[in-house]
Amino acid sequence: MNKKGILLVNLGSPRSTEVNDVKEYLDEFLMDERVIDYRWIFRALLVQGVILKTRPAKSAEAYKTVWTDEGSPLIVITEKIRKKLQKVVDVPVEIGMRYAEPSIETGIQKLVDQGISEIVLFPLYPQYAMSTTETVIEKAEEVRKKKFPKVKINYIQPFYNRDIYINCLAESIKEKLPENFDALQFSYHGVPERHIYKTDPTKSCNLNDCCSREDNPSHQFCYRHQCYKTTQLVIEKLNLPKEKTIVSFQSRLGKDKWIEPYTDETLETIPKKGVKNLAIVCPAFVSDCLETLEEISVEGKEQFMHGGGETFQYIPCLNDEDRWIEVVKTLCEEKLNDFYLV
Repeated sequence: MNKKGILLVNLGSPRSTEVNDVKEYLDEFLMDERVIDYRWIFRALLVQGVILKTRPAKSAEAYKTVWTDEGSPLIVITEKIRKKLQKVVDVPVEIGMRYAEPSIETGIQKLVDQGISEIVLFPLYPQYAMSTTETVIEKAEEVRKKKFPKVKINYIQPFYNRDIYINCLAESIKEKLPENFDALQFSYHGVPERHIYKTDPTKSCNLNDCCSREDNPSHQFCYRHQCYKTTQLVIEKLNLPKEKTIVSFQSRLGKDKWIEPYTDETLETIPKKGVKNLAIVCPAFVSDCLETLEEISVEGKEQFMHGGGETFQYIPCLNDEDRWIEVVKTLCEEKLNDFYLV
């Protein structure tokens, strides 16, 4: 019988907060055609000719504010998830990062070295996007075909609307939600609007109206719809009035049109609309990282307080909470069982 294993894949992180390490990481990340989807020459001119001239030093300073004694929060937390998952499943578990080390290739190699020939690969992103789930699968397939042609891989699909995930997320939020709050803000990572259309093979997406429809062929691939659906299901589970919730999108890059509303602009303006006590959560991430610990917890708080806010509560990601490990276990076991059905 073929031996099976699990590979958990997250975004990745620089190996250190040194400017050169951050520059190397950003180069690999931003030169991915599914992150910045320009033709190669224009992408290279933008990334290597402009962004990498200034951004690495600024990003290195930001990483220093969240770096722990153990290293990058994202990798440390992903490793904690791996260790906890390993205790509750009877197959080997490894981790890989889409960018930098430990790479997807490194993770697969570790499993192959243990005799594994069938792998369940789990992209740790609840919602589908070209720059997250899609690029992980494309990279893994590239590596598999080139280096491990005899290995079979089953991919876990986005789980943004699965009951077990929604229940887990809602319970985690409920435990950390302040008693008195004016609004709960759901801040998701942003993407350029054109990515939404590019990932829609049905060509039925219209950002002006189809995200809110009960059903549309594009929803399987529409990041924006999936973010709104996650929010809807969580607030229903929490029994929150819709008027006490806000959806926004963070981390935009460049001058292109990204999906709106923007988190930074929202944080600056909502205090004037009566939202003085804010709780905020980032459900595009399952592990705390630079975008949550620095961009939201630090910069976001400053923007909100500067705009007239009074209290700001960041609600951490699921990280290595036991209930989240149970979700990961269930989703992985479903795909492990799929191998038996082939």
